[in-house]
Amino acid sequence: MKLTSMLMTTAFSVSATIAQSADLEVTHWWTSGGEAAAVTKFADAVNDQTAHNWVDGAIAGSGTTARPIIISRILGGDPMAATQLTHGRQAEELIEAGLMTDLTELAEKEGWRDIVNPPSLLDSCTYEGRIYCVPVNIHSTQWLWLSHDAFDKAGMSVPQDWYEFVAAAPKLAEAGIVPLAMGQQGWQQRIAFGALTVGLVDQDSWRKVSLERNAEVAAGPQYAKVFDAVVDARELARNSNVQDWNLATNMVITGKAGGQIMGDWAQGEFTLAEQVAGQDYSCLPGMGLNQIIDTSGDAFYFPVIEDAEVKQAQMDMASVLISKEVQVDFNLTKGSLPVRGDVDLSAANDCMKKGLAILADGNVLPSMDQAFSADTQAQIQDLMAEFWASDMAAADAQARYAEIIADAD
Repeated sequence: MKLTSMLMTTAFSVSATIAQSADLEVTHWWTSGGEAAAVTKFADAVNDQTAHNWVDGAIAGSGTTARPIIISRILGGDPMAATQLTHGRQAEELIEAGLMTDLTELAEKEGWRDIVNPPSLLDSCTYEGRIYCVPVNIHSTQWLWLSHDAFDKAGMSVPQDWYEFVAAAPKLAEAGIVPLAMGQQGWQQRIAFGALTVGLVDQDSWRKVSLERNAEVAAGPQYAKVFDAVVDARELARNSNVQDWNLATNMVITGKAGGQIMGDWAQGEFTLAEQVAGQDYSCLPGMGLNQIIDTSGDAFYFPVIEDAEVKQAQMDMASVLISKEVQVDFNLTKGSLPVRGDVDLSAANDCMKKGLAILADGNVLPSMDQAFSADTQAQIQDLMAEFWASDMAAADAQARYAEIIADAD
């Protein structure tokens, strides 16, 4: 009788476990070599630490390609269980429509407010006092990546800032090296513009434009320096004919290009190529001119699905993604910084340590995803794409930019 009772209890427990498992389709745009290696850390953790199964829904291309597909599916009634988005304002309308799962109860239970650093990351997941996403990393976009091999071939030392890099460009070109690797996509050119802005403009002017929408400052002398620098960048990238960002990074890794302006996710490609920071390549946050980074990054949202088992699985997945060990494993591979301020990053490379030091000093700015709506960002991106594809004068581009800022939301 006791044995029968035990068997029945065991059968019930197994049935309950099976009933609570779920297949979780997860959409994201991490498809480069370094990104794929990083997202595997998440998938393995979810599969190993929960009863659920990560069903990978990678969308080839950048976020610019993936986001419309993701949003269209959710609006069309075909939601995935979880999706990567950039924490910021991209999901506002979906949240307003009641299509994103409220994570507030889980966040309060696990004390996310106490562990997420900087707090603005969780603020970006918050709408009307409720939390709708779990931030998983801090990505900053203000980096100049430099190839030691390229500068060795040209017989020069590695530059220490943007202006030294521009001055070194003629010798790089003479050595048959493309000075600046740049993918021919608007979002990459928008990142280059933003990086040069943070590097060359004082913080007060940056805040007046990006946060206060001051078009007069955008049209003034501080920002004139930026547009002059973008003209230089456009010229240095004339012979860069690749499309994708990771192909541009590969030009730096192989010494075919002197440098690249790109977010810190480029580190994932250097790591995959077994290159060593400070030995094979250098990284200059703030273009080597302004030790400051923005707090962009990725977060996971969980579309509303009316299935109790899937809802619980979504909570389980969110908890795993922000856990200590997973934060370390993922971000060391991705090249980003963890969102937790209480993890051991002694294994971080020189470039990650630079980012951590800047973060510790509080020298951070909101990202463009946090500062501007998707529509305003699209306008800036379209302007940059047109600018890089033409011979538009710096003054004309600046005037157009100031108009965008005047109407920005």
